[in-house]
Amino acid sequence: MSDKVPGEVRNGSGVEKKRSVVFAYSSIGYECLADLLAGGIDVAALFTHEDDPGEEKWFLSVRALAGENSILVRTPEKLGEDDLRFIRELQPDLIFSFSYRLVIPESILKLAPLGAFNIHGALLPRYRGRACINWAVLNGETQTGVTLHHMVARVDEGRIVDQEAVSIEPDDTAHDVFKKMIPAARRVLRRSLPAILEGTAQGREQDESLATYFGLRRPEDGRIDWSKPARDVYNLVRALTHPFPGAFTFINGKKFLVWGARALPEFERCAPPGVVVSSSPLKVGTGRGVLCITRAQWIDGEELEGDELRLPVGVSATD
Repeated sequence: MSDKVPGEVRNGSGVEKKRSVVFAYSSIGYECLADLLAGGIDVAALFTHEDDPGEEKWFLSVRALAGENSILVRTPEKLGEDDLRFIRELQPDLIFSFSYRLVIPESILKLAPLGAFNIHGALLPRYRGRACINWAVLNGETQTGVTLHHMVARVDEGRIVDQEAVSIEPDDTAHDVFKKMIPAARRVLRRSLPAILEGTAQGREQDESLATYFGLRRPEDGRIDWSKPARDVYNLVRALTHPFPGAFTFINGKKFLVWGARALPEFERCAPPGVVVSSSPLKVGTGRGVLCITRAQWIDGEELEGDELRLPVGVSATD
């Protein structure tokens, strides 16, 4: 495949650039915006988010890329009438959304005569909503993917233009899967862009009978339920490990963050859920099987691993 993104269409008078407004964030947003710019698409404005100072910065900055290319940048906390007027004045042919967190009102979507398109981090109609990569890993899925679809009033329900599957290996973390998503998203966008520019990317309707929806995950949702099977606890750990806030438990009232683990099903019915059954290696009983903790830290301590991790046998990780 050529590195050139076909960002121009020809008419009787020569070459006409299509004007777009882009809503984007994170590394997928960065790479897809870069592809649009590489193809000569006129990006009139970028809508993005202010970085959260409390969030680990592990992704590329679309705002920096926009600055390098003299693109107007807006970072509203909520899209309102002022943004609608601003975009209307730009008269975009197209609207693109890549990893943007806010719901874009239908009144804005309708401003683009060639359509509004989003890249979603799942194989729609499954895993509509937020934090779809984390949810897929947490649920023990073996496959997810990216979907390019038309944007409509109801989030993630527009016609599917293209999709590409991405594997989730047994030891993949959510971040591992995210890194696989980036090249997949670029391939999907590049494959579909000629049809989008020509106005022929009609797509296919989603099968509503297969639809699933998952909501935003908050840091407090990472608390470990030791009554669940070891495999489920392990999936929670790998779904929330770095750069995400982490799975955690409390021991004697103090928060204990678990960053790495293995599920040991051969130890079924060996110990009550949440009870430490081995100090080195550190093993904790679950509802079915035992979890071997390989990397962890106290909330006010350094991250430890291997033999550095020790807790007294018999202590409860549920308090």
